[in-house]
Amino acid sequence: MGSFERYLSVWVGLAIIAGMVAGSVAPGMFAVVAGWEFAHVNLAVAVLIWLMIYPMMVQVDFSSIRDVGRNPRGLVLTLVINWLIKPFSMAFLGWLFFRVIFADLVDAQTASEYIAGMILLGVAPCTAMVFVWSQLTRGDANYTLVQVSINDVIMIFAFAPIAGLLLGISDIHVPWDTLLLSVILYVLVPLLAGIYTRHRLDRADDHSRLNAFLARMKPWSVIGLLATVVLLFGFQAQTILASPLAIVLIAIPLLIQTYGIFAITYAMALKMKLPHNVAAPACLIGTSNFFELAVAVAISLFGLHSGAALATVVGVLVEVPVMLSLVAFANRTRGWFSGAAR
Repeated sequence: MGSFERYLSVWVGLAIIAGMVAGSVAPGMFAVVAGWEFAHVNLAVAVLIWLMIYPMMVQVDFSSIRDVGRNPRGLVLTLVINWLIKPFSMAFLGWLFFRVIFADLVDAQTASEYIAGMILLGVAPCTAMVFVWSQLTRGDANYTLVQVSINDVIMIFAFAPIAGLLLGISDIHVPWDTLLLSVILYVLVPLLAGIYTRHRLDRADDHSRLNAFLARMKPWSVIGLLATVVLLFGFQAQTILASPLAIVLIAIPLLIQTYGIFAITYAMALKMKLPHNVAAPACLIGTSNFFELAVAVAISLFGLHSGAALATVVGVLVEVPVMLSLVAFANRTRGWFSGAAR
């Protein structure tokens, strides 16, 4: 695990501070960037999001899908959690905290935007960081690849309908044309570009050119993430300074969701008697989020200044330290699984 991944929360925290300072000192600069829009898509943010997502898609080998029948139980567990449980539990927690528990602390419009951001996080299963979690738990790398590949295919067709359904149920207006455009722009197009790039670079099937390309792209992916965070918090600076409690309020249900989903998934893996090298990555895939996609869609649907965009960025801040704690737990409980090396 590289220094960037290990200290992601630190880098994001520093980017947040930089954005807050810049947004307070030079609000006019951010106003200019906010005007760079086409079809509700901010062009500056779109470029930065692509810098994050495209290298991740290149890593995914869709030829691995042919191995889906080798051990379907772990895949079934991940799919059930990602598409039948996690989006709905996230929507429920968003409603519970921002419509009931925190109702007196947040105005109704802002509460709706926070809920929307949480829903978008819940509907976006993790793609890239999963490979890190799998490696740290000594997971089956090939099986992890199968799980990620199939989740990405499903995401093309399921993300928009589930997000639209849950946003609608939560009384949040859904601009369907923008939602579908976001899926095409931030899932389908980079996915196809990743497949094409991987095919061109890995014709010899020795991964040498592919790995060299990914190494060159990694710094740009880091720049895209941190620059996006700076922009978001620059736009939100005045709002956050007026109400710093917002970060804490958003983080509380996100923490409950993450630990709760992991507990459910881990219990199901034990019940299914999965081997640990399949169970641990499956549980971590089911728990983590594709926060880059959530951020991009939140910005497209609700704008750079929105509470939805803020909620998705808080998801970035929360996720990495929480996931590292779950990795540690999974490694300490390896002996709970029959046949696991002790």
